[in-house]
Amino acid sequence: MFNLRRAIVVSLGILLGCFPLFSQQSYVTRYDFYAGYAFLDSPKIGLFENGFHTQFGYRAKTWVSLGFDYSVTAGNLTLTPGLLPTALQQQLGAQLGQLAAAGLLPPGYTLRVPAHAVTNSMAIGPQLAYRHFSKLTLFIRPSIGAIHEGATPKPADPIAAAISAQLAPTGHKTDWQGFYGVGGGFDILLTRHLALRTQADYVYDHLFNDLLRDGRWTTRFSIGPCFNFGGNIAEK
Repeated sequence: MFNLRRAIVVSLGILLGCFPLFSQQSYVTRYDFYAGYAFLDSPKIGLFENGFHTQFGYRAKTWVSLGFDYSVTAGNLTLTPGLLPTALQQQLGAQLGQLAAAGLLPPGYTLRVPAHAVTNSMAIGPQLAYRHFSKLTLFIRPSIGAIHEGATPKPADPIAAAISAQLAPTGHKTDWQGFYGVGGGFDILLTRHLALRTQADYVYDHLFNDLLRDGRWTTRFSIGPCFNFGGNIAEK
């Protein structure tokens, strides 16, 4: 949450610095390409990931674009019994109870399974733009697409290792799911063909629904250069 708040404060500071520029944009290119830093924050499961985000857009009109969006991020989380479905919690509780009865469970033992995750997201769809400011473009979009995540358990003790072997027998687990939400941001136009883009998306998915009891809301924040090219469609 600290990283998210810091990103929001920096973004608002950049945005407020552009408000005096009120004239309408007279030069809007047909295409844009973006590539920059991104992070994903999924507080429900304690997962924070850093990575890369790229987009390609075709501007059908000055106010609407169609494009492709892709990001890849990686980070660490810790799986605990409270995140699991009730039936699986009861099953693991019974196993830990048997170990405790046999004197094989250390006093005060708490089951925790660290894991490393790599997340890929892909989306295709529209984006709406507001170009009333000469050096600033505001935009909003629906966030609907597919997300793929791979998780590799990193158990730190023999008991966690045995539980990990039950949950992910191959030592690695992957899943595909759809996601939905909303996104938006702004471009600061440095030249006709170069902008600084700052954006965020807030989406919902339920990856690993066989292991995780609840779905999760994820925030993706991204910032980096955007390259505009092609003819000027504002003249048409």
